[in-house]
Amino acid sequence: MIEVLATNDPVKLSFAQAVLKEAGIEAVTLDEQTSSTFGGALPWIKRRILVREDDGPRAKSLLAEALKGDGET
Repeated sequence: MIEVLATNDPVKLSFAQAVLKEAGIEAVTLDEQTSSTFGGALPWIKRRILVREDDGPRAKSLLAEALKGDGET
C-alpha cells in the first residue's frame, strides 16, 4: 500500500475518496478515528488515503489534477 493523500480536511478527504472510487481505484482510509478524536485540531495526526502500490502513480495523478492549486497533495 502507498499513501496518496494525507489531510485533516474532511471535505477534501471525501472528495478524494469519490475521485478514486469513480476511477475504479480501491482505497483505504487510515487514522480517521485518531484524527477525529480531537476534531482534527492536531495537525500532525492526519487522515491518510492508501492505495495498492500498482495503482499509486495513477491515483496520485488523478488527485493532483482534482485538487490542483490546493498545495496539500
